[in-house]
Amino acid sequence: MSNNSLVRSFVLASALAISVPAFAKPIVKDLPLTHPMHVGKSTIQSGDYRILIDGNHLTIQKGKNIVAESEGRWEERDAKVPYDEIVSTADGKMLELRFGGGKSVFVLEQ
Repeated sequence: MSNNSLVRSFVLASALAISVPAFAKPIVKDLPLTHPMHVGKSTIQSGDYRILIDGNHLTIQKGKNIVAESEGRWEERDAKVPYDEIVSTADGKMLELRFGGGKSVFVLEQ
């Protein structure tokens, strides 16, 4: 196998590895908020909401209405998260979303 062929194979494998997460199924969860939260430029009151994460984009809905949107990124943790939870600051700024049974957490842009 020539060096040129090896380089092409490496580039193709790298492109496939990068594109696989783009085809991942969006995550949809119904989560309650027990106190008001700040997400992006929006403030959300307590209540039941639908969380949709598609790639690196978070959408929060109340019924059919979109109440907040934000960008973020996925990060791996060392241990599995035991249950669904929302991590926020003392003043209610949403920092990350954790989903039970997985090691990946969604961290919102600051």
